[in-house]
Amino acid sequence: MMSPQPTLSSTDIPQLSANADVNAWVVRTAELTKPDRVVWCDGSQEEFDRLTDEMVESGTLIRLNEEKRPGSFLGRSDAGDVARVESRTFICSEREEDAGPTNNWRAPAEMRAELERLFDGSMRGRTMYVVPFAMGPLGGAITQYGIEITDSPYVVASMALMTRSGQAALDHITPGSEWVPALHSVGYPLVDADGTSRPDVAWPHNEEKYITHFPETREIISFGSGYGGNALLGKKCFALRIASVMARDEGWMAEHMLLIQVTNPEGRTFTITGAFPSATGKTNLAMLQPRLPGWKVETLGDDIVWLRKGADGRLNAINPEFGFFGVAPGTGYDTNPVAMTTIERNTIFTNVALTDDGDVWWEGMTDEAPAHLIDWQGEDWTPDSGRPAAHPNARFTVRAEQCPTLSPDWNAPDGVPVDAILFGGRRATNVPLVFQSKNWEHGCFLGATLASEQTAAAEGPVGKLRRDPFAMQPFAGYHMADYWGHWLDIGADLGDAAPAIFQVNWFRKDADGKFLWPGFGENVRAVKWVTDRLAGKVPAVETPIGNLPRLGDIDLEGLDGFTADDLVPLFEVSDLSWLAELDVTREYFEEIGPKVPDALVAQLDEVGTSLKENLKENAEV
Repeated sequence: MMSPQPTLSSTDIPQLSANADVNAWVVRTAELTKPDRVVWCDGSQEEFDRLTDEMVESGTLIRLNEEKRPGSFLGRSDAGDVARVESRTFICSEREEDAGPTNNWRAPAEMRAELERLFDGSMRGRTMYVVPFAMGPLGGAITQYGIEITDSPYVVASMALMTRSGQAALDHITPGSEWVPALHSVGYPLVDADGTSRPDVAWPHNEEKYITHFPETREIISFGSGYGGNALLGKKCFALRIASVMARDEGWMAEHMLLIQVTNPEGRTFTITGAFPSATGKTNLAMLQPRLPGWKVETLGDDIVWLRKGADGRLNAINPEFGFFGVAPGTGYDTNPVAMTTIERNTIFTNVALTDDGDVWWEGMTDEAPAHLIDWQGEDWTPDSGRPAAHPNARFTVRAEQCPTLSPDWNAPDGVPVDAILFGGRRATNVPLVFQSKNWEHGCFLGATLASEQTAAAEGPVGKLRRDPFAMQPFAGYHMADYWGHWLDIGADLGDAAPAIFQVNWFRKDADGKFLWPGFGENVRAVKWVTDRLAGKVPAVETPIGNLPRLGDIDLEGLDGFTADDLVPLFEVSDLSWLAELDVTREYFEEIGPKVPDALVAQLDEVGTSLKENLKENAEV
């Protein structure tokens, strides 16, 4: 047993902010967590290089082949720390009812007491890093600021890629300004309270994990995980869960959306956002390479969008992030060549496989797997191993500026005005390829009922629906029904200047389970109809579920082997199947509870009434 190590005194802790509240928080945190030293991060390339060199030396990162993947690294997490941990994610609002039925809730005082115990001495033997960061362009009208304290150099390096971090962000956190404190520890101190040391490991974490949010005080506290959104607290924790509460209180929107600009052959550009649950083609659409001559799609963001009413009365949007944190498996030269170009250099890969020549590989990257790899857990792997070489949630972290399709407007300080909002799910049945909402309230109904099917089409016309309203099921920081109400309020405020709302579905199948639509670059054909509607070029067919295209208005030029007849099943609307789905939706609204806005219940009733009238008319015919 060794004698206890001396801890830093307050006079030893650097206080470099012009904001006294920031300095006081840093001192309090250091006194609680007891690190060996405190470092304020400046966001420089020199700092990034020093940290990655140190992580290579410690075994946290592997430097990849400089010729094949310059400036890039591979990290392997512990097998017990590989993804967001929804079961350990809490909204600690003052009132339990404010968290709602879709969030885990803990009383703030109770949670703080538990966290205080866990953080006490959690950074012994480590460096405490102070990472100021901006979510959005520095000085922008929609931009917000935060500071993450962490004991993970992997987090510091990743935040340098994912946010505008360092001194420039700190300069904007002036006395009296608002900022979000975000505290993180991997929970693996190297020295215990008695002074006994233990060696570090390549990926430190703690079996006990908490990702907690305090909406009223705008705080984030995360313990025990070093991975992804559990540890990069600017991402889902700030940009969605806390920001959604800020947005509700301040009259703006924080959404789990992509953001693109689409330019037609005449040179007119449309800005489109899209809320897509996981595994529904979100990143592929964000980096779409259109298969129609003369069309261009430019990327502004692939995951998160903040929207605020501008001086002209329209809804302006920014991507608050500075980089992409993308899922690697399934990303390949055929499915998403833009992403593959983006990650050719200066990228941190996590939990992918390592090739024999020092490059990376994952399932879906190429048609054929290499003959030999080192898998994500550091074990030898061959195509006969019977297990994935990369973890299904393996990631790449890279700055957005490397994306070849990045829009020149992506850094516009006040954002860009939005023309249309898309909702998309993975639906084998019922939902057409593309259609338009009747109005904003009906569009909110489409967003609130957004879902993907968990079962095959052969098992029934509706199937088991996995709800993900507005693609925000895990990310709304307050009661889901109140969140829906906020959407309705935003629409009422925008009036005629509100963006048009559409729903898309690339995943409809036939009776044999075969996809009816080719997808990927051909999805621009559905987007083209959206822009044609915005430009007033084409009419729509009014139906109970929304306004559908005339089949002749879907451009099939150059789509070999696909005819107008093939479009018919993509737009088939079965009154009986939709009525069955509405019954399921009514049950879902009851699960959300009595706070579901009356306007959305009215939409449900209106769609149902119209479908029943259709059935009656068809029966009479």
